Amino acid sequence: NPDAKCLPMGIMQFHMHPQPRKIIQTPGEVLILYEANDGIRQIYTDGRPLPPRDVEPWWYGYSVGHWEGDTLVVETTGLRDGGWLDINGSPLTDAAKLIERFRRPNFGTLDIQITVDDPKAYTRPFTVSVAQRLTPDTELIEFVCNENDDAWKHMVGK
Repeated sequence: NPDAKCLPMGIMQFHMHPQPRKIIQTPGEVLILYEANDGIRQIYTDGRPLPPRDVEPWWYGYSVGHWEGDTLVVETTGLRDGGWLDINGSPLTDAAKLIERFRRPNFGTLDIQITVDDPKAYTRPFTVSVAQRLTPDTELIEFVCNENDDAWKHMVGK
């Protein structure tokens, strides 16, 4: 698991991780700050397109979003090859495109639908739904994983 080696987790791992995150919306961008592994995602909502397929890949890819009514629709491409989609090690390749649909059905809930389309890893696209409880008065704490990163030496299958 990349998380066990202090490497960035996959987007789906972040959605399922128990540590909190903070979502900050500005006029042209939505930022998601994850307490776990100090992850930061930038989702551009200023109308720009996704970059071309030959862009330098990033751990969290490149994300652009737009609003469809009360739902934020986010498309992500440009991911690094060989990532983990989830805690089980399901693959995610550089051919993947993720479409996330964020919606708040009520005050205390955030629903996220994630469609994974990765023709190098899966025979067809599939969708996973996640419901998260909102805790708006919670503050993130500092999370530092890399200062003493030597536990990986003792792991099986390193």
